[in-house]
Amino acid sequence: MKNFIVILFVAVFAVGGMAQEKYLKPVDEAAKDPSFVEFRTKLIAAAERKDTKYVMAAMDPKIELSFGGHVGAADFKELWKPDSKNSLFWKEFLTILKNGGSFGEDTGDDVSRFFAPYTYSEFPDDPEIDMFRDGIVIGTDVNLRESPDTKSKIIGTLSHNIVKIDFERSVLKKNPAGIDYAWYKIETFGGKKGFVSGDYIRGGVDYRIGFEKKNGKWRMTFFLAGD
Repeated sequence: MKNFIVILFVAVFAVGGMAQEKYLKPVDEAAKDPSFVEFRTKLIAAAERKDTKYVMAAMDPKIELSFGGHVGAADFKELWKPDSKNSLFWKEFLTILKNGGSFGEDTGDDVSRFFAPYTYSEFPDDPEIDMFRDGIVIGTDVNLRESPDTKSKIIGTLSHNIVKIDFERSVLKKNPAGIDYAWYKIETFGGKKGFVSGDYIRGGVDYRIGFEKKNGKWRMTFFLAGD
């Protein structure tokens, strides 16, 4: 009987001491304002056809583009070169637009605000999670691979997990027009380790968009990364 109690105690301790996975499920509050749904739908369609003129017309004249003072249409074209076939803008822009978001708190100034993607607007306020280190898997049943190669062994799948990113062991894309990762070396909070395609991870300080509705018209007011 004594041995049974000891074994039971050890088993309970082991289970209680296991690290727990952390998740961030998708959030999209857009439907709360039909005018925003219409605005975003048209913006997505324009981005899919790479309509630079339409997208720029949806920007506030003073849109913020960096924490270094880049503002407005001229700086946007200089930074992103949207008409170049090598521009990273369209992929980044569409990923943000297609991954939900949340409305900001009412500040009483008759201005509606929406922030996207949800991985930014809903990033957890958790002391164990570091917005500069950690990322979120934006998908279900995303392959976790043994090495950074699509032919590598699949060692598990992840769905909306929050993961710790090892940037030093992650793999940059060859000749990108900016910093862009092909593969992230990650570890989940539950202890799973491996590589995930860069297309399925969003960091807490990755690019995000702010929208404002003033006088009945929606505009993009910032397109930023970092902190």
